Amino acid sequence: MQEVNQTFCEAEVSKDELTGYCQCSSSAVIRRDNHVFNAVRLLREKGINYSWTWLPLKIGYDKYDEGIALMSLSPIMETDVVLVSDINDYNNWKTRKIVGIRTEAAPDEWFFSVHYGWWNDEDEPFQNQWKNTDSYMMKYSKIWLMGDFNSPAEVRDEGYDMVAQSHWHDSYELAQSKDSGITVGKVIDGWKEKISSTDGMRIDQIWCSRKTGVKSSEVIFNGKNYPVVSDHYGVMIEYERN
Repeated sequence: MQEVNQTFCEAEVSKDELTGYCQCSSSAVIRRDNHVFNAVRLLREKGINYSWTWLPLKIGYDKYDEGIALMSLSPIMETDVVLVSDINDYNNWKTRKIVGIRTEAAPDEWFFSVHYGWWNDEDEPFQNQWKNTDSYMMKYSKIWLMGDFNSPAEVRDEGYDMVAQSHWHDSYELAQSKDSGITVGKVIDGWKEKISSTDGMRIDQIWCSRKTGVKSSEVIFNGKNYPVVSDHYGVMIEYERN
């Protein structure tokens, strides 16, 4: 999950309410309107128990702690936080970090939530952030990178191609069964001159460091497959663990 916000003037959640929470940063304070905290709470009321973590990255719109999060039905064994931008300033919205977890169900795999910058950003281009990510991940055997890459699969010679040429594998391309893959329902500003289609963009992706059998890839929360809950839709895959 990306752009997971909380209002920084809200009351703090008490420790005994943080069921399933695994802290990934000592600076993380969970407040009452934190989106992932409330998602986990509502699911728990339905009898579905998740382990979860949340990483605050920066101030958003002068009132939010904006972060990224991961939820897991399997207990979280370990977390990892990686600074991928050159900027590391909580007051600067271009600060980019990624957060990862290792779970009891898949102890040899790491799952990272990511949200990268734009290819042509003058201060924090995607290229540098990806190079920092790719070099860091060499320490792990099998990694999944999941989230908003800000690199539509439809655009050539930019972010998407750079990831593919780094020997990572797009789960959508590996999938035996898949839909259109569109995760943003229209071509937004900044991409209109590069994308001729009016159908939308496949900008939210799941990449794996090793070629893996993927049974299916489908977009959810897009109005057809569950209601829309965000301007970016979700991606769900089923893969073969090996």
